[in-house]
Amino acid sequence: MRRELRIPALAPIGIVALSLIAAMPASAQQTSNAPNEPPPSDASLDVNQVFASTCGWCHSDGGRMAGKGPQLMHSQRSDDYLRERIKIGKSGAMPAFGEVFDDAQIDAIVKYIRELKPDQG
Repeated sequence: MRRELRIPALAPIGIVALSLIAAMPASAQQTSNAPNEPPPSDASLDVNQVFASTCGWCHSDGGRMAGKGPQLMHSQRSDDYLRERIKIGKSGAMPAFGEVFDDAQIDAIVKYIRELKPDQG
């Protein structure tokens, strides 16, 4: 006896819901036991990992090359400019991260940018 596989009428809604969850930024998907828990200090922030997973989508090769966003290595912009751009973003070009990272973490990201060197080999 052959059984037919039938997709329930609600399956398309489930597919849409899964697509929306997958499209959410990683920071929106994270859960915490303490709802108002502060983000980890810059001492526990792995800037290389943060840059690769958050900034690297637009700033290619760890910020060494232009991508959707500009090259950050050898930037002529001031540290204050970089801090503010990370905090408040740029409409239509870069999301704001001021509610994701605290000031110490943003300073660590700026330091990472300043220390960028061309890849060796």
